[in-house]
Amino acid sequence: MTRIFKHRFLGALVAAAIAAPALASAPMAKTPAPGYFRVMLGDFEVTPLSDGTVDLPVDQLLHQKPEQTKTELGQSFLTLPLETSDNAYLVNTGSKLVLIDTGAGALFGPTLGKLVANLRAAGYQPEQVDEIYITHFHGDHVGGLVSDGKLVFPNATVRAAKAESDFWLSEENMKKAAADKKGFFQGAMGAVGPYVKAGHFKPFEGNVELVPGIRANAEHGHTPGHTTYVVESKGQKLVLIGDLIHVAAVQMAHPTVTIAFDSDEKAAEAARLREFDAAAKGGYLIGAAHLQFPGMGHLKAEGKGYRFVPVNFTQMR
Repeated sequence: MTRIFKHRFLGALVAAAIAAPALASAPMAKTPAPGYFRVMLGDFEVTPLSDGTVDLPVDQLLHQKPEQTKTELGQSFLTLPLETSDNAYLVNTGSKLVLIDTGAGALFGPTLGKLVANLRAAGYQPEQVDEIYITHFHGDHVGGLVSDGKLVFPNATVRAAKAESDFWLSEENMKKAAADKKGFFQGAMGAVGPYVKAGHFKPFEGNVELVPGIRANAEHGHTPGHTTYVVESKGQKLVLIGDLIHVAAVQMAHPTVTIAFDSDEKAAEAARLREFDAAAKGGYLIGAAHLQFPGMGHLKAEGKGYRFVPVNFTQMR
């Protein structure tokens, strides 16, 4: 009788399970976690911020055979077009809140323009930003400065290399530019112009310390005034390299490969090699606008190129 009872009991359980509604049928959320990360660099708090991603036809942009690009992407389990991160970096020195680059704002469509939401999710407000340092004036780095022509960061001073602002804010240069390049000038003028008008733009020349612990380093080539920013605290160092690299799956192993966005390919290549070699030898962190978010890590020399070692996840203990 016991064996018969067990069979009947198990049968009833199976029947009930079949008849019960599927509890896992909730709709998919299809939204990511807030796009910010956080690490300490000595006494400084560094918060990488995601502005979102954009699909790029990098096989048509990189200066190598498209099939080779496709093969190398495949080796990293990536496909075309390449979903490419757009990162910015918030540095809290304890006395100054400094934002390096601002994302694209409304200039590149709905997949970008998420920086302010992620800044707030990270615990800060746009009004708290004291200084904004721009690596260069391409739209995916300056577009987030404004919204509907108004200052997104009303209390911030915007700083960039004079060579960069002299080039991109020039009406004469825009008139001389090819038709497909004029948009770069228009985007820069629309984003930076309101800060110039408000007296909130202050260009600099050469390599200079902007606030204690953060200095500008001229690495021209990608654009006429492209600048990297060196952040140091208590012997720890992070170099924010802007657009010295776009496609890690290709340009880490082959750092001599340039991209169509470079205004001076030879100078851009030389800047990348110089900064990568120094980072690999020095063992310090780099942060880049288009490495997969959060875009921070170390470089190790490997063959004729480099290997990127992403920063380790931390809970800020």
